[in-house]
Amino acid sequence: MTKETKRSRKPPALATPRKDCIGFIGLGIMGSAMSGNLMQAGFHAMGHDPSVAARRKFTKSGGLSCASTAEVAAQVNVMIFSLPSASALMEASRAAILGGKKGLVIVETSTLDIQDKLAARDLLAAHGITLLDCPLSGTGAQARRKDLSIYSSGPAPAVKRLKRVFEGFSKANYYLGDFGNGMKMKLMANLLVAIHNVSTAEVLLFGQRFGIAPDLAVKVLSDGAGGSRMLDVRGPMMARQGWDEATMKVSVWQKDMQLIAAALAATHTPAPLFSATLPIYNAAMGAGHADHDTAAVFDVLRRMSGNLPPPP
Repeated sequence: MTKETKRSRKPPALATPRKDCIGFIGLGIMGSAMSGNLMQAGFHAMGHDPSVAARRKFTKSGGLSCASTAEVAAQVNVMIFSLPSASALMEASRAAILGGKKGLVIVETSTLDIQDKLAARDLLAAHGITLLDCPLSGTGAQARRKDLSIYSSGPAPAVKRLKRVFEGFSKANYYLGDFGNGMKMKLMANLLVAIHNVSTAEVLLFGQRFGIAPDLAVKVLSDGAGGSRMLDVRGPMMARQGWDEATMKVSVWQKDMQLIAAALAATHTPAPLFSATLPIYNAAMGAGHADHDTAAVFDVLRRMSGNLPPPP
């Protein structure tokens, strides 16, 4: 039994849950951005995170910080999970059962193995709680400006009831049917991100060696046939070497890369371009970029070039 479960055994007696209050479990880069946008859209938000700093930041933004997941579950009809691991998902699910009630809907936005999400779904369903698989496409910076796409999957009626909630923190919701299809689409999207992020670093270094300033290259290339969202989002970070402000940490991205690699192996899908990016991200970890944004792959390629001056 986890520490949180022990603390949450007897959640406080509370009033009827408010329909306009959304509960958040996980107040990191994505959770804080989503809750902030929902509060701006007129919702109330309460949440829990094991990080004291994250809870304080949440309170300063207007949210109500709670001592446990169970306390949040007892006061809302809708919860949004933004979690780092499968173990965190199971812990949060058990705590939600203690504090929640039949009819509670949980929107699971994390990037996790489908089998782990299915296990949490079945556990919650036995207690009358609905879990939706709704991973997000977009970085932390995109999340702050509501530039997220939701890949929702699970019971259609539950997804439909959350239309206004989804509109409060995203630009689009794509309903994909059966539970787990959201994660399948997310892995497909992340495969492209892995490739496009490295290709952005590659082309900006190429231009720099040509004597073309990276910021100019980003501006011009983004408006042409070679443009991509990663060029738009991470190109400017690479140009100013601003990877210290992480919207997706290299260390966290390693988990996503492992999920993609496992899915590719399970489906016997050849992926030579994705495979070529693996050593670049591994090198970023080895170069001390674990807590930096994945835009740091530019630094990896620059080091590989020996920081040579551009040719005449």
